[in-house]
Amino acid sequence: MSNYIVTLEAAWLVKSVESVEDAMNIAISEVGKMLNPDLNFVEIEVGTTSCPACGEAFDSVFMAAGTALVGVLLEMKVYDAENEEHGARIAKSTIGKALRNTPLNVVDVDEFEGGREKKNSKGKVLTEE
Repeated sequence: MSNYIVTLEAAWLVKSVESVEDAMNIAISEVGKMLNPDLNFVEIEVGTTSCPACGEAFDSVFMAAGTALVGVLLEMKVYDAENEEHGARIAKSTIGKALRNTPLNVVDVDEFEGGREKKNSKGKVLTEE
């Protein structure tokens, strides 16, 4: 059994917004509210897209007529998965339950070493091997 860091991309729609920065902030806030408190271990950030002409990376936000489509990256650690595909399925299932009717796409799956982090009664972080 292996441990994986799985990164998923979600398409998030934000209505009645005036700027790209507002759209990014609202998208992260709304996704965070849907994931918390049960999935507070999922990292949330705005994704990037490469310009087809110059190759430069920019924030994954498309805005028209006061409505924005924001590409949100969701990253979580999956422990004791059989392989990369199994780890990706676990992440999609876990996050998909909280973000119903939201398209999710697997962006990256990386294996990592180490066990789960636990905290003792004094709040000190311990690592389980």
